[in-house]
Amino acid sequence: MSRDPGNTIGRRTVLRGSAVASAALALPAAATAAPALALGGRPQARWGTQAGDITSTSGLVWVRSDRRARMLVETSATDSFRRARRWYGPLVGPGTDYTGRTALHGLPPGEQIHYRITLADPDDPRRTGKPVYGTFRTAPASRRRDVRFLWSGDLAGQGWGINPDRGGFRIFSEMRDLDPDFFLCSGDSIYADGPIEPTVTLPDGRIWRNITTEEKSKVAETLAEYRGNFRYNLLDHNLRDFNAQVPSIIQWDDHEVRNNWYPGQILDDSRYTEKNVDVLAARARRAWSEYYPMSTPRTDGSGRAYRVVRHGPLLDVFVLDMRTYRNANSPGRQTKDPVGIMGREQLAWLKRELARSRATWKVIAADMPLGLVVTDGATNFEAVAQGDPGAPLGRELQIAELLRYVKHRRITGTVWLTTDVHYTSAQRYSPAKAAFKDFEPFWEFVSGPLHAGGFPAVKLDGTFGPEQMFIKAPDRANVSPAEGGQYYGEVEIDGGSAELTVRLREEGGATLFTKTLQPGRVGQ
Repeated sequence: MSRDPGNTIGRRTVLRGSAVASAALALPAAATAAPALALGGRPQARWGTQAGDITSTSGLVWVRSDRRARMLVETSATDSFRRARRWYGPLVGPGTDYTGRTALHGLPPGEQIHYRITLADPDDPRRTGKPVYGTFRTAPASRRRDVRFLWSGDLAGQGWGINPDRGGFRIFSEMRDLDPDFFLCSGDSIYADGPIEPTVTLPDGRIWRNITTEEKSKVAETLAEYRGNFRYNLLDHNLRDFNAQVPSIIQWDDHEVRNNWYPGQILDDSRYTEKNVDVLAARARRAWSEYYPMSTPRTDGSGRAYRVVRHGPLLDVFVLDMRTYRNANSPGRQTKDPVGIMGREQLAWLKRELARSRATWKVIAADMPLGLVVTDGATNFEAVAQGDPGAPLGRELQIAELLRYVKHRRITGTVWLTTDVHYTSAQRYSPAKAAFKDFEPFWEFVSGPLHAGGFPAVKLDGTFGPEQMFIKAPDRANVSPAEGGQYYGEVEIDGGSAELTVRLREEGGATLFTKTLQPGRVGQ
């Protein structure tokens, strides 16, 4: 499947921006200096730039300043920035931790967009910092154009932080070289509950070294500590370079707040002085929304994370939030469960938007798997499945309702992508093997972690008839990135045949599993 040569990135733009950011972040101490310590100079964008939620004609770009500044954006068809279009962004300040994002509209479809962001002193607009550069492709308007994206999750988890001896988060450099149209982060983009120690001793006696910061020395509780968790990841030059070239679609899961959290939870954890998870989640959500360029619909007055990102005629991405609206983790044996893992409003939205979608493929980006049994303690369950292979119970009832709806509304081309479990696998769900049979077969693909501990495989629940067609997982818990086991997935939709091919990849370049799906089928 060939790529349109007209979509080749002008790497000069990306490298120019990376050089500025890399110089600014040569030392973590310099990178984490308080804005007030550098007021004598011009505004600086030390954290690089990001783009996100790209459609055929629109997108969002992001930057962080080291002090109050006006965000100015220029876009162009070339990296020379001749005939550039200027966009006036927000005034960034302490209210958003000096982050800002600017919406770009009226962009040409299927084209490479080059952008640069300049930060200006709000009291003297002539005083500007060095610009940062980025690029992205808008989604195609034609069905004849290929679409290709990557997905994964789980970054800097289980104490495995930025190791300068390994070159940091190297997997992002590898993914950047594939030049995808976008990256889907399926949750756990930070580990707010996972402190980073200066060193960790590996099983073979080697020493793993971490870059550390004050905010990563303990579990995050305050808004400042949550913000510091996002800044920590941006100390890595691989991630900054990736962000400058590859736009993202971001969703969240539990570790952006705290492991296995659910609304209304009161913690029994001595590490936390704030025990009310709802308070922690509100702080985490604010920091999360500040540090990513994402469109968050505000129909409920406070914004929401679930949304659909339309990427041309071939693809709609349905970004779920299986964390904010769920009921409490429990044994999951109830015969009625109106709340489930998504809440009634989100489920109604998903059914409605799936029925409205005219895209050939409808990727359901789930932050939790369906048929993998993920536990929370000795008796409770964290995801959908609870180990009972019989008729749907608990949160499974909501999934059964959705699968039944897809079948009876004849909705074609649904594919489920997820991460969460820290290994990679592919499951085909079939009514012929299931206790619940009122649905059409579909696939679920799992990939991750990006840079976190690897964990052994969990059991399958037979309610929806999953058959594991591929799996690669370690045989012990918390295997470090130094020992391998870091994964990401690749999805490619052919512009000619409209076939969708999924590849499960391992850091280092190996393709572990490939599956090609045919368009026009209910379920998939």
